[in-house]
Amino acid sequence: MTRELALLMAFASIAAGSRHSFSSVEILRRNVALSISSRSTCRKIAPAQSPTGAFAGIGRPHVDASALGHRRDATAFRRSSSCVSRSSLFPFRFRMASTSSGADISKKKRKRRGINSRQRLSNEREFVGKAKAIDRGQYDITYSMENVQALSGLPDMSKPFTVLGIESSCDDTGAAVVRSDGTILGESLASQHTIHERFGGVVPGLARDAHVAAIDGVVDGALRAAGLTMADVDAIGATVGPGLEICLRVGCDAGTELAVRYGKPFVGVHHLEAHVLMARMPIGRGGDRALEFPFLALLVSGGHCLLLKCLGVGKYTVMGGTLDDSLGEAYDKSARLLALDLSKGGGPAIEALALDGDPKSIKLTIPMSQRKDCDFSFAGLKNAFRMAVNKLRMERELGENDDLSHQDKANLAASFQHIAIRHLEQRLERAMSRCEDDGIRTLAVVGGVAANQELRSRLRTLCENRVPESGGDKEWSMFVPPPGLCTDQGAMSAWAAVERLSLGSSDDPKGHQVYARYPFASGMMP
Repeated sequence: MTRELALLMAFASIAAGSRHSFSSVEILRRNVALSISSRSTCRKIAPAQSPTGAFAGIGRPHVDASALGHRRDATAFRRSSSCVSRSSLFPFRFRMASTSSGADISKKKRKRRGINSRQRLSNEREFVGKAKAIDRGQYDITYSMENVQALSGLPDMSKPFTVLGIESSCDDTGAAVVRSDGTILGESLASQHTIHERFGGVVPGLARDAHVAAIDGVVDGALRAAGLTMADVDAIGATVGPGLEICLRVGCDAGTELAVRYGKPFVGVHHLEAHVLMARMPIGRGGDRALEFPFLALLVSGGHCLLLKCLGVGKYTVMGGTLDDSLGEAYDKSARLLALDLSKGGGPAIEALALDGDPKSIKLTIPMSQRKDCDFSFAGLKNAFRMAVNKLRMERELGENDDLSHQDKANLAASFQHIAIRHLEQRLERAMSRCEDDGIRTLAVVGGVAANQELRSRLRTLCENRVPESGGDKEWSMFVPPPGLCTDQGAMSAWAAVERLSLGSSDDPKGHQVYARYPFASGMMP
């Protein structure tokens, strides 16, 4: 506050002898007041409470859930006031910096900034036209299982052990207790769809606050459903990346605090690996893994789209990734263009509407048909879909507030879904050809979009009809987790921790970090 008042007084004195009127100073004073006021009102954190259940005795601040509805207004107020005050606080910037020494310093800064900008642009050009979020040596932190160590110990492997899994990478707070034979003993999930629906996407700050408000109850709910206490749980696994960093921190902190307090082994779970490993979860198989390594995995979710050659836990070769949007993101944006109900997500809304439509009624082009690799791109399809929607609205002579008919929307949804899945099929066929040379004939389809029934049906047909190019009688088989285990939930973190622990691997919970970007340390296949 002192800094803002000092700036106000300085600029007021300057303005007194300049052509700036008192009204300018008055505006400046009001903007400073707004900036100070917004900083004191933007946080809606309730006083620290005494947690119960698993978190009893752990002094962590809690967010008042009733305040979450006001968070967006406070955030908007903070942003608008800070933007206005930032532009108004420095109306004399150019005249004040007109001295020779200031000009020299400014010139040096501009020159240095230009050099840095050119270097950054050169680095960015190196990756133009290549799949994003894939390690090509540009990331300092990557994920692998080269050095297996039990840094926080291991559970008793002579009998089935239980793991508490915690997931908070994006917009759902999940927890589950899973036994090492694949039995889900109890689970709990707090969804945030109603919070983010009106914004058309996930608002990170709102998501973080909702996680903080829900995490204790979700963990206690999973333990109650399992009929266990923290003393009965043998280990803890929490998602640490990739994802929204401020959301990841909530689940990671909860998991590490419990691990330290109760002296349990801790595993920092890789979110994408957890999706992949759900295909191995031995549901109803008496503890036997659903499929063995190696296998090919197609991971399709709201934030990622990858083709992976899976060689073992922590050992993956990236065969292809998306250059821009993920499939789940394209589904969501297409659903918003059609003004569909997003309370259960854009993907399910498009899938349900497409059942009533003709998939060939709207002409859309399959992305990157001439590109002979395994990468994906959905930005062009998304733009083509937007243009198709606008064209149809013009043909129907609809006003700004008029809506397309149900059949028109159904035809659009069916056409979009048909081309999106056809794009997946083309890239997948190329990856399958490369895997056949290594004797791989197993496909795992994982991630939130894997719950789509049309996608499952078409990829299963693709596997059944495929004749291996390298010969041999062995046909392709496909494994897909149950729909409820495709989306983000606590069981995936728990099972990924089971897989790591079974190999003798655990992490130190003290000061464990989270990673917004956490690519597999494998590089790309040529």
